[in-house]
Amino acid sequence: MSTLYRCLVVEDEPLAQNVLKKYIAEHPLLELAGVCGDAPEAQQWLARHQAAIVFLDINLPRLSGISFLKSLSRPPLVIFTTAYPEFAVEGFELDAVDYLVKPFSFERFLKGVNKALEKLERPGPGEGPVPASSIFIKADKKVYKVNLADILYIEALDDYVKVVTTQGHYLVHDTLKSLLEELPAGQFWRVHKSYIIAGTKIVFIEGNYVRIGDRDIPIGASYREEVFARLKL
Repeated sequence: MSTLYRCLVVEDEPLAQNVLKKYIAEHPLLELAGVCGDAPEAQQWLARHQAAIVFLDINLPRLSGISFLKSLSRPPLVIFTTAYPEFAVEGFELDAVDYLVKPFSFERFLKGVNKALEKLERPGPGEGPVPASSIFIKADKKVYKVNLADILYIEALDDYVKVVTTQGHYLVHDTLKSLLEELPAGQFWRVHKSYIIAGTKIVFIEGNYVRIGDRDIPIGASYREEVFARLKL
């Protein structure tokens, strides 16, 4: 059975609370453990309970989310949620995992959660860094766990990207640039304005094309030098 990661929502707006409750319920590895309306209530909650991830609004009554986070000696992983993007820099200086600007989509929520899960699933100190082995994506109104080792290539299709794997493909409402930020740079390469490939899945390169599985993927002129540098050619 997969580990469920307990989440605390610290948010004073009922509508925003309900959005986060819904998104957490839709994720197969997350569990809603508590909801607090302000920072003092959250402090009391954390004194009695544990949470792996805290979704923390910045503009809270009585005490701001940033001041609340600064007050914690051993804080959980924090994903800030706010309608004020100007606070993003200060949030990241506090080692926040991500910063979601309201209103945010489930796809954007997933990106923040993927970052948090990568941190939670890392080995302890001294064991060395281990890259993420999977990501979660939303397709066909479901959330899928996709093993990175199964991905062959990713293709841009207007407002969507097609993630092609050894098991099939998924149509995701996202951009290549955004998705590439979630993937390990050493494993996945941008080879064209419309394509990302898994470097380990290259069969051969001929001319301006790279064979991945049974598909010939074009190599864009502006990406050719980087591709051949990676291959030490």
